[in-house]
Formats: sequence, C-alpha cells, structure tokens
Amino acid sequence: MFDIPQLIQAGGLLLIALIIFAESGMFVGFFFPGDTLLLSAGVFAAQGKLDLYTLLPVIALAAIAGDNIGYQIGKRYGRHLFDKPNSVIFKQKYLHQAEAFFTKYGSKAMLLAHFVPVVRTFAPAAAGIANMNRKQFVVYDAIGDIGWAVIVTMIGYFLGTKIPDIDHYILLAVAFVMIATLGPALYHFTRAMLEKRRANIPQKRTRP
Repeated sequence: MFDIPQLIQAGGLLLIALIIFAESGMFVGFFFPGDTLLLSAGVFAAQGKLDLYTLLPVIALAAIAGDNIGYQIGKRYGRHLFDKPNSVIFKQKYLHQAEAFFTKYGSKAMLLAHFVPVVRTFAPAAAGIANMNRKQFVVYDAIGDIGWAVIVTMIGYFLGTKIPDIDHYILLAVAFVMIATLGPALYHFTRAMLEKRRANIPQKRTRP
C-alpha cells in the first residue's frame, strides 16, 4: 500500500514518529505496517541515511505516546467507540482480538502485544477499557515499546550491514521478523489452547 523506503526518504524521523504514534494513538495501525517501517528505518540507518542513536529513542517515545493516548481513549470512551461493527477503523473484531490477547496474558500482554500486528494497535485501548492500573500499564507498555523499537530496528540495521541492497527485499525481511517475534507467543498460545481443550474433555468414570 505504501512505498516505505520512499516515505522515509521524504519525511525522515518526523514522519516515522508520526506513523508510529498513529498506530495506537489514532487506531490506524493496520494502514501503516509498523514492523516494515522499523525494518526499513534500520536498513536506512545501516546505510548512513539515518542516525541510529536518534532513531531508536524517537521510535520508542512515539510508540509510548501513542499507546498512552490509546489507553486514555479506551478508558474514557470504552465500548461506545466500537459500537459500529462496520465502520472503517473501529471494527469490533479488532477490539475482540486485542481483548482476547489482553485477557490471556494480563499485564504481560503489553510486553508481547507490540510484536503482534493489529493487536499492537488496539491493546492499549483494551487495557483502558479493562481499567488496567495506569502505573502498571505505563511500566509494562514502556518496556514493550522500547523492546519492539530496539529489536525490530536493530534486525533491519543488522541485515542492512550484511546484505547488499536489502531494501529491495524488505518484505522477506518482514516475514523473517514476524516468524522470529511471533514464534514464542504462538507457541504459548497454542499450548494454552491444547491444555484448555484437554481440560474440557469429559473424564471417563471408573466403575467401583
């Protein structure tokens, strides 16, 4: 949908910060692929087109600011924001995905959610709707944002230093990152579902 390298070249750090902020602060994360943006920014940093030591805090702070806005919107307006199932942005299924993820992992959801597309966008609002303790949210969310900013951007930076013209294969790099970051979460989710299914299977009664 977007030529990410061209966007970065045109807007630089300011545009990166605005897009990252918009993911959670304006609930448009599914329009702006954050992982692709961070990978591309890391590649550009490896090529000397962006300063890595400025890039990382800018991404982290923009993500933290957006998430806190999303939390406040969820806390203040709650489910009324998602009353229209067929609206372009505020779709019920997005909130349900984030709520299920939040219910499953609790406070840890704010550590993991940043690595899951769509969930990353709506998890802060789900936390606000669930009245998650504000201080707890701020701490866990900040750790998750910083981890996401550093890990994904540094993968792009590493690939940019090792593979010539990696910016031409950024989608493959995104797939690699998705597998690496989602792998542990998917493992735990699948394991929990299997355990729940086994628990729901009626136990055979033994005759006296």
